Amino acid sequence: MQHESPWKLSSPPSFPPLAQDATAEALIIGGGITGATAAYLLAQAGCSVILVEKEKLCAGQTMCTTAHISYPTDERLHDLVKKFGRDHAEAVWDACKASAEQIRRNVCAEEIDCEFTHVPAYLYAAPGSEKEESDSLREDAALATEMGFDAQFLPECPVTDQPAVLFSNLLKFHPTKYVQALAEAARKMGAQIHENSEVLEFDSEKRTVRCNGHTLSYQHVFIATHVPLQGAAGTLSSMLLQTKLAGYSTYAMEAELPEASVPEALWWDTSDPYFYFRTDKVGDKLRIIAGGEDHKTGQEKNTDASYTALEKRLHALFPTATFLRRWSGQVIETVDGLPFIGEYAGQFVATGFSGTGMTFGTLAARMFADHVLDISNPWQELFRVERKELSSTWDYLKENKDYPYYLTKSLFIGAGRDPRELAPGEGAILRLHGKKVAASKDKDGKVTLLSAICPHLGCVVGWNHADQTWDCPCHGSIFTAQGKVITGPAETPLEPVAPDKSAPDDWPKPELGM
Repeated sequence: MQHESPWKLSSPPSFPPLAQDATAEALIIGGGITGATAAYLLAQAGCSVILVEKEKLCAGQTMCTTAHISYPTDERLHDLVKKFGRDHAEAVWDACKASAEQIRRNVCAEEIDCEFTHVPAYLYAAPGSEKEESDSLREDAALATEMGFDAQFLPECPVTDQPAVLFSNLLKFHPTKYVQALAEAARKMGAQIHENSEVLEFDSEKRTVRCNGHTLSYQHVFIATHVPLQGAAGTLSSMLLQTKLAGYSTYAMEAELPEASVPEALWWDTSDPYFYFRTDKVGDKLRIIAGGEDHKTGQEKNTDASYTALEKRLHALFPTATFLRRWSGQVIETVDGLPFIGEYAGQFVATGFSGTGMTFGTLAARMFADHVLDISNPWQELFRVERKELSSTWDYLKENKDYPYYLTKSLFIGAGRDPRELAPGEGAILRLHGKKVAASKDKDGKVTLLSAICPHLGCVVGWNHADQTWDCPCHGSIFTAQGKVITGPAETPLEPVAPDKSAPDDWPKPELGM
C-alpha cells in the first residue's frame, strides 16, 4: 500500500523562488488553498500581490485533505444554536455556503478541470446510536430547512442504511488541481508567486519581511499557514493564540471497488471523532476515500492502530474493496469550535478550520480580500481572533443585507413552497422532491417547472423579474421562462421537470415552450 496522498500531481506547474526585492499591496505567506485563493481574489480585483511558499504549493495540509466542500460544519447545527444562538449558527453555515459558491464561481470563471462535482451528502447516525440520534438528526434537518438550506431527514440512507440528514447539493473536487490552476490564473493577472521562499524575519514597523535574502514590503500581510507563524505578532501574542488551539492527527485511506455500483456522494457519521468517506467514479471503477480516527497529535503511540481501525470501518461497508493508499494530516481545533480569522497583532491570520478546511480556507481568503479592499465583511465579528462572547443583539440579516452573498442568497436556496402559490409574473428557485427547480408563473396563471441548473457549467440560475427570464450568474447565459436559450454560452435549454405521480390533476405538465 502506498503511503502518499492521491492528490499529489506528477508534474505540477512550478513557480520561481524569490530572487529580488519587491513591494506589493498584499503579502500572502502560505501556498495552500487559503493563500492561493486570496492571491487569486486580490489579483482579480486589481491589487498588487506577492505570495511566498517555503516549499511547493499544496505541499502542506491541502495535500492531505479528503476534499469535501461542505457547508455543514463539524459542529452539529443544533449544537451551534445552543452554543451561539440561532442567528450566529445560521451565519456560520452561510459563511461556509458562500465559500462553496466561491469555489464554484472560481471553477467556472477559469474553467478549471479539477473533477468538480455536485453530489448528495449524508450525515448519518453512527452504528449503535440510531435511537438516540434519530431525534437530533430530525432537529438538524428541520433547523437547516428553516434557515434556507437544502436538508431532509431520511429514515435510512444509501450504503450505511442508517437514519440520516440528506443535503442534496454539496460538492467535491481534486484540491491540488484546483489550487494550482488558481495560482496560475493569479499569476496571469499579475500576482507574483514564489515557491521555495521561506520568510525568516519580520519588521512590523517598516512592514517588511526578509525572504531568500531579499526584502518584501507590504501594506497588508496574511499569514495563510496551517498554524500562524509568530510573524509580526511577537512572542507573547503568539503564545496567547497558541493556547486557544489544539492539533489533532487525522488519517485517510483510498480504496477501490471493481465496479461503480454505489452513487457518487459524501458521507459522515455522528461519532466523535467522526468517520467520513466519499465515493468517486473513475472509469468503470469506484474510488473510496475515507478518513477519521483523529487523536491529539503526539498522544497516540501506536499510530498503525489508527490505520487498522480505519481500514476495518471501511471494509465493513465495502467488503470487496482493495486498499491502495494511506496518509495522515492534521486538523486544528479552537476552544469554541469556530475558526479564528481576522486581524491579530498587526497581521491577518486564519486557523482552526477543524475538518472543514476547504470551505473555511476559502472563507478566510475572501475575508482577507475584503480586508484589503476595505469592504465590510458580514462574518468578521463572528470569527474574530479575540472574540470572547458573541453579541446576542446582532441583527444578522439587517446588518449584512447589502453584502454580495446576501444579495444573491435566494439563488441558492430551495424554498419549500408550492409552485402554484407563486404570484403571476413571479419566479423562484424551489425545492421539489429533493431537487432545485426553477418555477415560474405567467400572467395567465400557468406554472412552468424547469431544472434550476444551467447546462453550461452547472451554476444555479436566478429569476429576472423585469425581463421574465432565467439568468445564470456565472457566465451570463439567459433563458426564457420556458427554458429556451436566449443568450449563451449555454447551448442547450433548461430541462423541463415533471411533477411526481401523486400530483393533482391541475399540476402543470412538463413542456418546453418556445
